[in-house]
This record gives sequence, structure tokens and C-alpha cells, in this order.
Amino acid sequence: MLHPLLTFVHIVGLMLIAAGLIGVFLADIRTRQAGTLPVFAEAVRNIALFYDGLVVPGALLLAGSGAWLIAEFHGWDGVLEQPWLAGMLALFLFEFVEGNTVTRLYFLRLRRETREAVAQGRFTKALDRRRAAPLPTFTHFLDLPLLMVIVSLGVLRPTDWTQFIVGTAAAVALATVFTLVLPRLYAADPLTGTGAPCAGG
Repeated sequence: MLHPLLTFVHIVGLMLIAAGLIGVFLADIRTRQAGTLPVFAEAVRNIALFYDGLVVPGALLLAGSGAWLIAEFHGWDGVLEQPWLAGMLALFLFEFVEGNTVTRLYFLRLRRETREAVAQGRFTKALDRRRAAPLPTFTHFLDLPLLMVIVSLGVLRPTDWTQFIVGTAAAVALATVFTLVLPRLYAADPLTGTGAPCAGG
């Protein structure tokens, strides 16, 4: 009974983190479309809502149930002998650390600077610079592709490292394309033809 229960909790955690990351992705795109400060501020609030309300609880459920599953049914000493499991663990740890450092700190600073901009009634240069930061933009766009790689490893359970290497490389490539294309593609609101000011634009 323990294994099905832990698996269920693991799936719930996956559902929460996936829903949260999709919500964050869409809210971020909305910030790039927004032509007015109130719309931009609301999108930033939605990012915080999705992140704190779904991504963080989902990550904690995944971490707790995953660690228990490994300890109870696989053994920590045999993790490296199973590429699919070691790959899932490595990517999750990377995502957990990156998400709670680079990406989370970026969104916290973005929210703070958005509040300051709202208080001044205009988009500020500090907010423009924050929005244009390349590393947080890349790591943000990397979250969903890496999650898909993690899921694929858990479902297909390859016996070698090929899928891990190819999948991770594809995720990085896709995130790079997103970083280069999406901010420009959604720089203006298609309904108004205008967009929020951004650094260098």
C-alpha cells in the first residue's frame, strides 16, 4: 500500500509544479505584452501567485515523496546504477536549486521594483533593466523543457544515459530559442499595438 500512496503523492506534486510553471510562463509572457503599468503589475502578481501557490508546494511534495520512494524501494546506494533515476534526481536537484536562487530571486526583485514603479506611476529604468536580465530569462524558460525531460525519464526508464544527454541538450536549445525569440515576439500587445518599455527598446 505504501508504494501506490507515495506514487500518488508524487503525481500530485508533478501536477502542481507543472500547472504552476505553465501559469508562470503565461504570466511572464503577459508582462511582456502589457502596454500599461496596471496590467503589467497584475501579471507580476500572478507570477508570484503561481510560483508560491503551486510550484513551491509541488516541488516539496515531489522532493519528499521521491526521496521516500528511493529510500524504500530503490536504495540510495544503487541510484547511479539506474540512469533514469539518477538523471531524474540530478535534474530535479538542479531545478530546485536554480528555482530557489536565480529564478525566485529574480521574480522577488521584479515584484519589488514593480511596486516602486506603481508608486511612481510609470515604468522605471530599474524595472526595465530587471526585465531585460538575460540569465533569469533563460533559466525561467528552461524550467518547463527540463520538467518534460524529467517526466520522460520516469516514464521510459532508459537503461543508459543517452536519453538524459539528448533530452537535456534539447531542453537547453529550446530554452535558448525561447530566450531569443519570445521577448521580441511578445514585446507588444497585439490588441493595442503598444508594449511596455524595455531596456534598449
